[in-house]
Amino acid sequence: MSLEVALVSPERILYTGEADMVVCRTPEGEIAFLTGHAPFVGTLEIAPVRVILTDGAEVKAAVHGGFVEVRDNKVSVLSDVAELPIQIDTARAQLALEKAERDCAESGGADCEQAIRRAKLRIAVAESK
Repeated sequence: MSLEVALVSPERILYTGEADMVVCRTPEGEIAFLTGHAPFVGTLEIAPVRVILTDGAEVKAAVHGGFVEVRDNKVSVLSDVAELPIQIDTARAQLALEKAERDCAESGGADCEQAIRRAKLRIAVAESK
């Protein structure tokens, strides 16, 4: 038996299909979902989501917040913003990282720290192609 997985953002459906496992990060830490998992609803951090397919392949996405719900062997990842590696412009992400680092050095604040985390996530996921 496998999981039915839907990984979606407001702009697009990134993945729907079967998988053996889904790994994501909530404020409490990283969590993996397998078949038979207890019902769960949680918020998502700025972090990668990994969908391990039944053939062993992996779908990885940069997820910038949202929610995950698990029920009856169905995992729904509803992200505010999500991107697959092929959708990420690495050069643009690098420029965004440099700008965010400059902004943090000048003024600080939670917004620039989140911008750094988003840019670093995009770069890491893009490099995992």
